[in-house]
Amino acid sequence: MERITVALRAQDPISQAGVASQLRARPEVSVTDWDEAGESPQVVVVVVDTVDEDVLRTLRHIQRTSSARAVLVTTDIDEQKLVSAAECGVAGVVRRSESTPEHLVHVIGTVARGEGHLPSDLLGRLLEEVGRLQGQVLGPRGLHFTGLAAREVDVLRLVAEGYDTADIATKLAYSERTIKNVLHSVMTRLQLRNRSHAVAYAMRQGLI
Repeated sequence: MERITVALRAQDPISQAGVASQLRARPEVSVTDWDEAGESPQVVVVVVDTVDEDVLRTLRHIQRTSSARAVLVTTDIDEQKLVSAAECGVAGVVRRSESTPEHLVHVIGTVARGEGHLPSDLLGRLLEEVGRLQGQVLGPRGLHFTGLAAREVDVLRLVAEGYDTADIATKLAYSERTIKNVLHSVMTRLQLRNRSHAVAYAMRQGLI
């Protein structure tokens, strides 16, 4: 079995040494001293007490400068900090009180496979926070977490139903130029190849 390469970032040397010693005893992972000029590890484990702006800066730096996926081990986190950490590329979260070697290695493996991990209670609170943000912040501005505005969703829904540009313009009371501009904006912003690709994206997002 190929070992997962893991680098560590901790706020204090005791935590760094403690987590490193736990992981080095595990055959599933290989702990590396990450030279940022060298090859990126598969996973970076970031060990902190709480998620503050310094921690978010560290996470953003990892996201910008490497292909590694981040696992956050933290004493304290709430749903708002969880959203911020997710925006910085965190794929897994483990509470320090639950970070046994077995559990941490399990989460590292999950993240290395391209999946994500959250404690179950945090997942529920995150979904509540996402709903609150959609309802109170994004919704009133005509926006969605998918990055599509309500008008863009309406246009894609009609494209999916087989209508051409002229029909869509008539149904939505826009000019044909506006419909073309909406589609061009969506495809450019989301790097979609054509109308079919845009419709497939909207379907995967559950919008149509």
